[in-house]
Amino acid sequence: MNYRPKYLIDTTLRDGEQAPGVAFSRSEKIQLAILLAEIGIPEIEIGIPAMGDAEIETMKAIADIHLPCKLSAWCRASASDIRAAALSGVDTIHISVPISDVQLDVMKKDRAWVYSTLEQLMMLAKDHFNYVSIGAQDASRAAVQDLIELGEFSAAHGANRLRLADTVGIWNPMQVMDVGVALKNRLPNMELGFHGHNDLGMAVANTVAALGAGYDCADVTVNGLGERAGNAALEQVVMAMRVSLGYELDIQTPYFKYLCKMVSGISGYPIGRKQPIVGENTFCHESGIHVKALLKDRTTYEPFDPRDVGGPEKLNILLGKHSGAAAVKYVFAENGIEINDSDIHGILEKLRTSDAGVYSKTTLKTLLKEMR
Repeated sequence: MNYRPKYLIDTTLRDGEQAPGVAFSRSEKIQLAILLAEIGIPEIEIGIPAMGDAEIETMKAIADIHLPCKLSAWCRASASDIRAAALSGVDTIHISVPISDVQLDVMKKDRAWVYSTLEQLMMLAKDHFNYVSIGAQDASRAAVQDLIELGEFSAAHGANRLRLADTVGIWNPMQVMDVGVALKNRLPNMELGFHGHNDLGMAVANTVAALGAGYDCADVTVNGLGERAGNAALEQVVMAMRVSLGYELDIQTPYFKYLCKMVSGISGYPIGRKQPIVGENTFCHESGIHVKALLKDRTTYEPFDPRDVGGPEKLNILLGKHSGAAAVKYVFAENGIEINDSDIHGILEKLRTSDAGVYSKTTLKTLLKEMR
C-alpha cells in the first residue's frame, strides 16, 4: 500500500453552517476561507450549490481568489446538483449517497438505485471535476460489506475518494478503526475519508482513531460547529494528533485562538469556558498543588505550550478556595502588590472561608484591604 500523508477537510462553511440558527454572510465566508487556507488547511468544503444562485455566487467569489488549497462542493446524488456545482468554480465534488437501510427506506430507494444512479452521475462528474469524492451517508449503520461494495463500485467508475459518514454520531473509535482496516485492505488505491458527528461526544476521538488507523483524511469544523451536537473540532483534532499520536498535520496552530474566536463571533455560538484547546479554563489553574508544580515546570499540568495555539505566555493563576501559598505569592507579585508572610496566611484563610469562590486579579487589592 502506498503511503499518503494525512490531511484535513474543513467543512465549517458547509456542515458548520448547518448548525441551527447559523447563516454566514458572503464576506464572512470569504474571510473565513482565506484564513483557513492561510493556516494550511489543504481542502475546504465551501458550500452546497443546490441551495441556489446566491450560494453559487458566494462559492464563485471564493474560487476566484485562487486560494492555495482544494475547494470542494457538497452534492446530493442528483444530476442537477452536479450541474449547479459545475457553475461554482470548485475543482472537487463530493456526492453523498444513502447506504444504510434506515436512509434508503426513508428515501424509498434500494441499493440497485444507488449503483445505477452513481454510474450515471460519475460520467457527468468526471466531465466537470478533477477530483470526485463519494460519501457513504450513514455508514455507521450499514454493513461493512455494503461499504466495501460501494467503494469498489465507485473506484471502478473513476471516484478518487470514499468518505464514510458517521451521520448520527454512534460509532466508537474501535469500530471506526475496524471498518477502516477492512476497507483499506479491499481498496488500497482509493483514498478513504471520515466524517464524524458528535452526538455521543466522540467525534474528535473517532476522527483521531480514523487518521491513526489508516484513513487518508477527515472532515472537521472550527469549534466543532455543526448540526445537533456538532462535528469534530478542527483545533482539537490537530492538537490531539500532535500530542497524542505524534503526527503533524502541517497546520499553523498559533492562529487557533484567533480563528476560533472569529467563528464564534460570526456564528453566534459562544466558546465554552472549558472547551478544549481554546476555552478560558484550558490553561487556568487554582489548585495549590498544581500551581506549586507549574511554577517549577509547566509541563507538569499542561499538555502543551499555550502559545502553540495562540494562548498566553504567562501562567494564568486564579485565587480561590483551593489555592496555596505559592499561588498567592505569584498572583500578587504579578500584579505588583507587596505582601508578607503574615498576609499570605490571612489571605489563604479568607479564600477558604469566603463564599465568593474564585477571585479574579482585579479584586486582589480589595481582598488584601479587607483581610488587613
